[in-house]
Amino acid sequence: MGKLNYIHISDFNTESGKTYTINLSYQTFGKVLHSAPIVLVNHALTANSNIIGKHGWWNDLIGPKKCIDTDSYTILAFNIPGNGYDTKAENLIENYKDFTARDIAKLFALGLEQLRIEQLFAVIGGSVGGGIAWELAALKPHLIEHLIPIATDWKSTDWLIANCHIQDAILNHSSDPLADARMHAMTLYRTPESLKQKFERTKRSNDLFNIESWLNYHGNTLTNRFNLSAYKMMNQILRTIDITAGRGDFLDVASKIESDIHIITINSDLFFKAEENWNSFVELKSRKENVNIHEIKSIHGHDAFLIEFDQLERFLKPIFKIKVKTSENSDKQVA
Repeated sequence: MGKLNYIHISDFNTESGKTYTINLSYQTFGKVLHSAPIVLVNHALTANSNIIGKHGWWNDLIGPKKCIDTDSYTILAFNIPGNGYDTKAENLIENYKDFTARDIAKLFALGLEQLRIEQLFAVIGGSVGGGIAWELAALKPHLIEHLIPIATDWKSTDWLIANCHIQDAILNHSSDPLADARMHAMTLYRTPESLKQKFERTKRSNDLFNIESWLNYHGNTLTNRFNLSAYKMMNQILRTIDITAGRGDFLDVASKIESDIHIITINSDLFFKAEENWNSFVELKSRKENVNIHEIKSIHGHDAFLIEFDQLERFLKPIFKIKVKTSENSDKQVA
């Protein structure tokens, strides 16, 4: 469990008309594949398939006896191709603009086919991972029982595209691209109120505010653990989320998704605005009964989905209470 595995996908045609050979890597956790309901977890921009355990980025939510219980579920996580997690240069993607979020969803769908997975109990993802979850549901409307997009949207808005455009410029023109792009991004992941609460204009020294030190730390940390081409690729996927491209309007596409849809938004998110999610919910509810929305209340902005675990767990627990068959064929509830 947790070992990095690969699925070889040859002659993959991107939406832009380019052909690639992709080594799609993945990890599984919890129950053995095909022995329990499967939860696909899509990682965020600088995360990866290492969901739980040492250096696991969602340990607070997933694990033994936790909200998503690895004693009851199989957890599957793909790496977005080109994210650099396996540190193999041959698996990086230099021509990142050849790819879109829909391409990643198509690659995940091909990976599921090779793993002989025909049904997913849930797909959950935050930020860009949630956008890919939307794309996968639109691509395979019968595949997913519960679609759970968190702190994300079914499309990249003008605001998001604008910030991704700035990120791309920094990544291509800065003398210290990873650090500078990360510092810019951190101001979008949080809010003015969050930073005020955290720092209160305190100084580390006569010349350096603690907010500046904090930004420098995050910039330097990412530089030490991430790859420039990987950041360019992830930023490109973030800016190209759009389940409607070439398909029709939002209602036409989303109403075909059979999944129970559980939108989780954040009231203070400056990246994926809550208002956009509420508008989508109201619009879709007119055509589809099994759609719900929950809102995390937080001053911490976009990053609240990695901070406000008590609220997130409260929204998710009813979804992940399942019936497990005992050897005597009686049912028992598992939280």
